[in-house]
This record gives sequence, C-alpha cells and structure tokens, in this order.
Amino acid sequence: MTTTSLKADLHRHLQDARETMLWKLDGLAERETRRPLTPTGTNLLGLVKHLAGVELLYLGWVFDRHYTEPVPWFRPDLGPAGLPPNTDQWATHEESGAYIVDTYRKAWEHADATIEALSLDAVGHVPWWPEQAGAASLHRVLVHLIAETERHTGHADIIRELIDGAAGYRPGAKRLPPEDAQWWAQYRNRVAAAAERS
Repeated sequence: MTTTSLKADLHRHLQDARETMLWKLDGLAERETRRPLTPTGTNLLGLVKHLAGVELLYLGWVFDRHYTEPVPWFRPDLGPAGLPPNTDQWATHEESGAYIVDTYRKAWEHADATIEALSLDAVGHVPWWPEQAGAASLHRVLVHLIAETERHTGHADIIRELIDGAAGYRPGAKRLPPEDAQWWAQYRNRVAAAAERS
C-alpha cells in the first residue's frame, strides 16, 4: 500500500465513523438528543459536541493549524484547569443541536484540510501524552482519532437504542440479524436467563 492510499484509507475510516455518529441523531427531537441516559450524563448531542472539539484539537491545534472561528467549549490555550469539567459533553440551552452539528461539520473541513496538507510522517505535539510520545505523526494522530470517534459511536449506538430502540451501524448496513421485535425479545430473555444462571 502506498503512503497516499494509506492516508486515503485512514481518512475514509474516519469519515465513515463521523457520518455514523451524525446518523444516530436522525429523526430525534432536540430533547432526545440532549437527554442524559447514563449516570455520567452521556447523551447524543454531547458526544457530537465532544468530537467536534477533538477534531479541532488533534487535527488543528496539535499541528499548529488553528481554527479561526470561536468555539465556546474549545479552548486548548486555557489548559486542563481553564474550563469546567465536561464542558464539551453536553449542550447548553444556548447551543442548538443545529449549531453543534454545524460546528462538527466545520471541524471536519478544518481537519480534512490538515490531512490533505500534511504527510503521514508530519509531526505534531500532543502535550498531554507521555513525554516520549508527545511528538506524534499525522499517521498516529489519525489512528487515535479514528479509535476515539468509533469509541464514541459505540456509546451513541447504546444511547440511541435506549431512546427509541433504533439499532445498527448505518442505514442499509445495520449489521444485525434481520429479525422482528418478538425474536429480539426472546433473544434478550435467553441472554438474561443465562446471566441469572451463572
């Protein structure tokens, strides 16, 4: 595989994960995208908001390619103590879902320009990684960003299923057995019974 095709492959995987994340919001009312469904407050719109900042951080700030528009929850210059904890994990009343999704898409554009402009061996600096790993290539950062986005897409899978039962990887590629609700209820009961017997 050439360096060019490797970069294109990594970029394709990142874009696939990005689109899957946004698909998890499709068809939901604004309240449902914001509602926390775990004890730690995980919610769909908060995941998108977090990933917008992650893209601006790893494929912008790390490579000294700064995003020029103000993003209230993205202030890497302030350091860990500069913003309240989890500021990027939920949407304030003033931040509409459309604004957060639009910011995420703009973060993609900014990140994509970095991917296009730099070679895979270009080095950025990630000060919160261990000192020996702080200098990170674009290749390493892309792998990290794909893993982070896919991790949060997995969170979104579960949150969306808790909201309305919708499950699957992507439209047209759900990657689940094509069974009806009765089959899934029986399957869940079998799993629960096995858990109780163990």
